[in-house]
Amino acid sequence: MYTIQANQSGTRTLEISEEHLQTIEKYALFQHLIDSNGIVDESVLDKLKLNVRSLIASMEGDSKDLLDLCIDVIYHNNMKALGLFNLIQLYIKWEHEKEGSLSPDVLNEPLN
Repeated sequence: MYTIQANQSGTRTLEISEEHLQTIEKYALFQHLIDSNGIVDESVLDKLKLNVRSLIASMEGDSKDLLDLCIDVIYHNNMKALGLFNLIQLYIKWEHEKEGSLSPDVLNEPLN
């Protein structure tokens, strides 16, 4: 279980599980999400919400993992643009750890 900061003041956090990260990977939710300017703001969060909603609507099978991600993380009241930015940073670190290619430079980078 991982904890990410969801707002600037640090008063809101979100708990992210291994299953949440696996769901993000399974559905490639962060692929082509951020524009070329590289800024994660509320419009990027809205885009993610719309993409997930569309995925769920078009699925015929079981989408429990995606629904859990929505309830626990994406549509959580604490999720803001900073929370999404930190979730993306966590996902990148998780991917590197999973591949075993985590360099000391990546380990020392802050999530914020």
